Amino acid sequence: MLDDFMVRAALAGLGVVLAAAPLGCFVVWRRMAFFGAATAHAAVLGVALSLALSISVFAGVLAVALLMAIVVNVLTDRGYAMDTLLGVLAHAALAFGLVAVSFIT
Repeated sequence: MLDDFMVRAALAGLGVVLAAAPLGCFVVWRRMAFFGAATAHAAVLGVALSLALSISVFAGVLAVALLMAIVVNVLTDRGYAMDTLLGVLAHAALAFGLVAVSFIT
């Protein structure tokens, strides 16, 4: 009745649920629900910079993500709200990334 593929997919989904549920609660508790989207937007800047500098895409995205985390940490200590910082940084990184992509020939 159940295909072997479906059983494996259901077990994998159950494993993801068991791992993501506590992590999701922690993220909401720390008021960092926007952090994943902000990091994804910043990844565009990392890809653009890595293509422009002819380095590994992974290294470029990792560098931009770490830089974003450091900036968020420093500015949070100054009293700015986490969601405000993440919103501004996400859209600024996305804008700079799109401009950088447009200059790549």
